[in-house]
Amino acid sequence: MLSLVGARLGLIARAAAAGGEGLLSTARAFGTGSAYLPLPGDARSQVVTLIPGDGIGPEVTKAVVDVVAAMQAPITWERFDYLSGSEETASGSVPRTSVPKEILDSIRRNGVCLKGTLFTQLNKENTNTQSLNVQLRKDLDLHVNVVHGFTIPGVPTRYKDLDIVVIRENTEGEYSGLEHEVVEGVVESLKVITYEKSLRTAQYAFEFAFLNHRKKVSAIHKANIMKLGDGMFLKACREVARNFPNIQYEEVIVDNTCMQLVNKPQQFDVMVTPNLYGNLVSNVVAGLCGGFGVVPGGNIGDGVAVFEQGARHVAKDLAGAGVANPTATLLSTAMLLRHLKLAGFADRLESAVLKVYMDGDKATLTPDVGGSGTLLRFTEAVVRNLKE
Repeated sequence: MLSLVGARLGLIARAAAAGGEGLLSTARAFGTGSAYLPLPGDARSQVVTLIPGDGIGPEVTKAVVDVVAAMQAPITWERFDYLSGSEETASGSVPRTSVPKEILDSIRRNGVCLKGTLFTQLNKENTNTQSLNVQLRKDLDLHVNVVHGFTIPGVPTRYKDLDIVVIRENTEGEYSGLEHEVVEGVVESLKVITYEKSLRTAQYAFEFAFLNHRKKVSAIHKANIMKLGDGMFLKACREVARNFPNIQYEEVIVDNTCMQLVNKPQQFDVMVTPNLYGNLVSNVVAGLCGGFGVVPGGNIGDGVAVFEQGARHVAKDLAGAGVANPTATLLSTAMLLRHLKLAGFADRLESAVLKVYMDGDKATLTPDVGGSGTLLRFTEAVVRNLKE
């Protein structure tokens, strides 16, 4: 059984009594209001692996480093700047095909990582080029991806009061990377679904729903066509659902899911999906909530967690322009802080970020959310709110 890592993660938990104003308060969400009782040594500095990534990654992770320093949170960064989608060789720049061992060792040793998205070169000549993001998740067995999409007051969106968590199997399915050309012009790409990995993903989803006062879990599938593969995934979800009778369970075909998301997204609460569908659904949810710049996420394995923006976009076209939105990475950092049992710092960070939006100063907000500001102005506003 998957460990109750959802309790440690504390992903911006929701309680019915909290109402709209309590979206990001852990204390109110669990109805306690009492002080955190630390164990001896909980205030010691904890080492976190930092991978800035490509595109806007170095800019938004720098914002995180600056904000964490302003908070005086007990975090020490072990930074790796050279991991990117390409590496320099004697013959020039070539696509990087593997994550260096020292980075994997660092994440295993520290147990926690914050990363930007890594660029994957679409190389027609070299079809063996791997996505470093996928490889990282496989090497560390980060078997669950969690994306939390919610509407932020002050961010222009079509719908209000959205609060959707997408829990995605993270290592197999269409991302198994098993494909070959049978004969010229004919390619087989194998989708691998195993009962074991489907079961632990479903277990995580229901445990998350139970621990975070969620009412419904929706399993997303295409079992009407892929009867064996997606049927295996549904079999695992149904087995776990029987152990959580107080949580409503439903099954929704993925194409209908996309239509329902853009038509009536409020009907969804927790969504559990195989790998590819989770990627698609997470991006739709991000779009509904304001774009990839505002939705946080995390990748969870046994004894290791890697946090990054929920919608994984490199945004190379924005790199260096100084207008990237650091909100998603900052809120992912709040998830990271809760994972490290630093809930007080997480609450302060979330409140400081949300206050920037609630103040509604267009000169501070970045262009993707209707403002005219810059990443630097946004970061400075978050730091001011922390001090206040």
